[in-house]
Amino acid sequence: MNPTWHNIHPHFKLNGIHYSIDELPEIGYSLIKEGKPFEGLIGDFLLDWISESPTLEVLTSGSTGKPKKIVLKKEHMVNSAMATGSHFNMDSGKKALLCLPCSGIAGKMMLVRAMVLGWELDYMEPSSEPLANTTKVYDFSAMVPLQAEKSLEKLSQIKTLIIGGASISSNLKEKLYSIPSNIFETYGMTETITHIAVKRIDDSSVRSSGVETYFNTLPNIKVSTDERGCLVIDAPTIANAKVVTNDIVELIDETHFKWLGRYDSIINSGGVKLIPEQIEEKLSKIIMSRFFIAGIPDEALGQKLVLLVEVENLDKEELLQKIKALDSITRYEVPKEIYAISSFVETKSNKVNRSKTMETLFG
Repeated sequence: MNPTWHNIHPHFKLNGIHYSIDELPEIGYSLIKEGKPFEGLIGDFLLDWISESPTLEVLTSGSTGKPKKIVLKKEHMVNSAMATGSHFNMDSGKKALLCLPCSGIAGKMMLVRAMVLGWELDYMEPSSEPLANTTKVYDFSAMVPLQAEKSLEKLSQIKTLIIGGASISSNLKEKLYSIPSNIFETYGMTETITHIAVKRIDDSSVRSSGVETYFNTLPNIKVSTDERGCLVIDAPTIANAKVVTNDIVELIDETHFKWLGRYDSIINSGGVKLIPEQIEEKLSKIIMSRFFIAGIPDEALGQKLVLLVEVENLDKEELLQKIKALDSITRYEVPKEIYAISSFVETKSNKVNRSKTMETLFG
């Protein structure tokens, strides 16, 4: 009996061409030998996927720490693909776009979904403007926030779009409201084989009432919290054991939650616990450049709240006054210092590496 991951759907196509399980080695080797570097990564994964090994190694993104290798079961990856297909009603014959690098789990899973669900998948070289040179309409795609931001005028070419890999700013969300597509923010990680929950960010109820929508888990996934208030994921079809995260959440029920921030990023400033991600959500309404909130040692406060902005020149006093004028901000959430940095340090998956960026500034 063939392994489940060898059951390539008969409707699967890659750049318009159907490949069976027996034909995948040839295209894999061809991409490695003759393709561009990003195509070589696709070829590498295809060869890994069709091997007899029931597992494969994947690198974590490194956005919350040093990248590490983890082992995933291919059977779990198949189950994840099936859950996505079920949740979004994406059956065989759907046209999908791969515009993420296959060095990470998000890019790899686009390939898996196509092979398992029978999608017609086109791939293109990853860039910040993936739709710049195409007029084709796709049923499904996945992007990071920067790609969505740079593709606003053409996002209607994607009927259903999932956005993940980093938080989506309030400013970008407001821009996405006018896009006539089904657009979702995702929650997940490499350990959970990409997203385990999604939140619609173009929902009419949000636009009309301003009410926050919550992340909704995919099929066969339940959530709870531990004593820290951090999310615990129970997903037996995609993980061997419960996944205990460092993400602080507001739990609604076993399938809905609101993400608040990272437990390991909490800043204790003068006895007041501050969650950087919550402050960043408020500041995203007035800061258009990339930025983040951090805490640095302070003799009086223990930790001092600071703001780092990726910009060449910055009128710090003007920005500070705008921050203080925000109705949503408390006096404890106003940065004690503002730093302008011309370029943030990034991870290999183009996420902001906060710790390394801090090291370049403070040593």
